[in-house]
Amino acid sequence: MSSTTGEQPQGVIWRWAVVLSVAAAILLAGTPEGIKPADWQLLAIFAATIVASIVRPAPQGSIVFLAICAIAVTGIMTPLQALQGYADPIVWLVLCAFMISRAITKTGLGRRIAFLFIRMLGKRSLGLAYSLVATDTVLASIVPSNSARAGGIVFPIARSIAEAYDSKPDGTRRRLGAFLMKTLYQADLVACAMFLTGQASNVIIAKFALSAGGVELTYASWFLGAVVPGVLSLLVVVYLIYRIFPPVIKRTPEAAEFANAELGRMGRMKRDERITFFLFLLIAVLWMTTALHGINYIVIAFLGVGMLLVTRVLSWDDVLTDHQAWDTFIWYGGLIHMAAVLGASGITTQFAELSAGMTAGWSWEAAVAVLLLVYCYSHYAFASITAHVTAMFIPFLIVMIAAGAPPVLAVLGLAYISNLSASLTHYGTTPAPIYFGARYVTQGEWWRIGFIMSLVTIGIWATVGLAWWKLLGWW
Repeated sequence: MSSTTGEQPQGVIWRWAVVLSVAAAILLAGTPEGIKPADWQLLAIFAATIVASIVRPAPQGSIVFLAICAIAVTGIMTPLQALQGYADPIVWLVLCAFMISRAITKTGLGRRIAFLFIRMLGKRSLGLAYSLVATDTVLASIVPSNSARAGGIVFPIARSIAEAYDSKPDGTRRRLGAFLMKTLYQADLVACAMFLTGQASNVIIAKFALSAGGVELTYASWFLGAVVPGVLSLLVVVYLIYRIFPPVIKRTPEAAEFANAELGRMGRMKRDERITFFLFLLIAVLWMTTALHGINYIVIAFLGVGMLLVTRVLSWDDVLTDHQAWDTFIWYGGLIHMAAVLGASGITTQFAELSAGMTAGWSWEAAVAVLLLVYCYSHYAFASITAHVTAMFIPFLIVMIAAGAPPVLAVLGLAYISNLSASLTHYGTTPAPIYFGARYVTQGEWWRIGFIMSLVTIGIWATVGLAWWKLLGWW
């Protein structure tokens, strides 16, 4: 429970104590030779920020805001330098994508897509799961908030259908609800891994890949690398959970009827929904074909949001009141800039040189395999993908490249596993508490199936994925 939801003051105090202790320990250790004192002080603030994002003494946006204040107050950077992260196009891309996703939710387009899939595939429980997964995956191509997609659109529909079949979080949970909740969460992580916009931290990954590995991950290249192992993973994950955690109810004809009735109530697409659908397709196509037309991805995002405002699909109040979008904007801008400055400071290089000894004498293939597994299962210690990525992505990437791994291969492995690793726990990423909190799946079931799915998806991406990237000539 966070401090913003009524936690007792002593609980908040010990969380802040942990955060400040981390910063103090780094400062008291002294500045290593070859590192500037200001860079070492920045490391202390950055490490404290990462720990704060794990123990959550305050909302994440306020944590990063306080970190920026500390950087400016202590003189580590000038105010102008401390705020440079908010001029980064990546940060504005995320903000614009949140605005576009708001239009998809506001106009009902997301619900319509879900009901169309359910009407087509939802006559059996397995097909119902695939239809909801397809909805999440389609929306992931442009909606960067997996909590908005999986939690705000897919989850309410899935819960309504489960309750319609008298499957509730008690003795009837296994009738249908438990299967749907666990399946949809696991598949959402694959959808997250398939697109640069799959979840908000992917753009941080792309930034780190370029700054630390020299590899540019565009929207098109990210999807191209993920499409084959991603589609296969979606098919396998849903079917495998259906086999090892099956619902009692196998046939769900009422679900298709429910979807058809909802579509009837929605009627034909209204003006705002048609405009949003057109812009959804236009933006996705333009992002996929930047190599052909040369229009910068952020320009495309600006175009989409601008058209939504001009056509009044979104009002300016809609933009101003999207708290999640602005919260993400605040903490992304700060985190990206701190990480970039640290990357240029020489601290990560020294870390890589020290860590390279762990894999000294190994082939790069063995080093990458072990490091990726360590990176994946370290997610047990993280309550968000962002915290995991900002703490570990750059150091692990540098060590892999130092071991002789092709930079593209190292980047892709870390990028995709950053998403897939959230399958492990009921707190791995934002939608996890939503689905777990529905109380259809016990914690033991959640962790057991999550671990099994991690083995399955890693196996697919490490074999089919590697073969696909080899075929593309990427390594």
